[in-house]
Amino acid sequence: MAKQASLRCWLPVTFVALAVQAPVRSQQPRVSLSAPELDAGFHLLYELKPSDARAEFAAWEASHPEDPLAAAAEAASYLFEECYRQGVLTSEFFLDDDRFLGNVALKPDVALREAFFAAVQRAQRLARRRLETDQDDANALFAMTLSLGMHADYASMIEKHQVESLGMIRDADTFARKLLAVNPDAADAYQTLGVANYIIGSLPRLMRFFLRFKGIRGDKSGGMEQLKIAATRGRYLRPFAKIVLALAALRERQIALARIQLLELVAEFPENPLFIREAARLHSSPDAARR
Repeated sequence: MAKQASLRCWLPVTFVALAVQAPVRSQQPRVSLSAPELDAGFHLLYELKPSDARAEFAAWEASHPEDPLAAAAEAASYLFEECYRQGVLTSEFFLDDDRFLGNVALKPDVALREAFFAAVQRAQRLARRRLETDQDDANALFAMTLSLGMHADYASMIEKHQVESLGMIRDADTFARKLLAVNPDAADAYQTLGVANYIIGSLPRLMRFFLRFKGIRGDKSGGMEQLKIAATRGRYLRPFAKIVLALAALRERQIALARIQLLELVAEFPENPLFIREAARLHSSPDAARR
């Protein structure tokens, strides 16, 4: 009997194959997705220094109070911290179908939960305000994609509200499409698409059958190709795409691909024990990883 499955705890997830449209031109100037403080903050986050990362995000928000990216980045830091605390981004979790696709209960940290939802709500409030005056505002579209996807992750994996999460996933997908239409170079959006395509494509056949009635389809190989784009060309979410791509490659027994991603992560973030541990585990026991 097929296990009931839920979408897992990653940064933003969406669920359909991407149909990139021609860029839409707006007559109002847009803020670039590039921000030094955000770059520095995400780098610290992937070094597992979430408090230092949030200090950088706060510095950007102080100088750009109307920009929703800082709040979205702060929310990402809380979610990443909780995922690390729960051991989600590990081969032990990813290669265990009972944990990866099942309904293993998790107990969230109360303080992290409250801070996460406060940051998500602030990001969406600021983003919607900007979109009222410029529907093609790239920062606002990215903030909506990121925050909605993260909210869906939390609802599905931690709170087990799978039905509620599907609505948020659909909304996140809509904003991801708009973002890529406005800025085709925003490769971080492919991370949101790739994760969900891979995870949904991995679900038991019966579960995928019922999801089709809701217009939700997954594609494992297509999802991995999208993750490769984000892992190569992404900005803020590139390391996240790389670790997910590595773990997905292990599930698919693509050991060489997994090894490349993990070694590159270790080289870029030598202080991250998660990346070091996963690379060492693969190096010492590739046969176990295949199994």
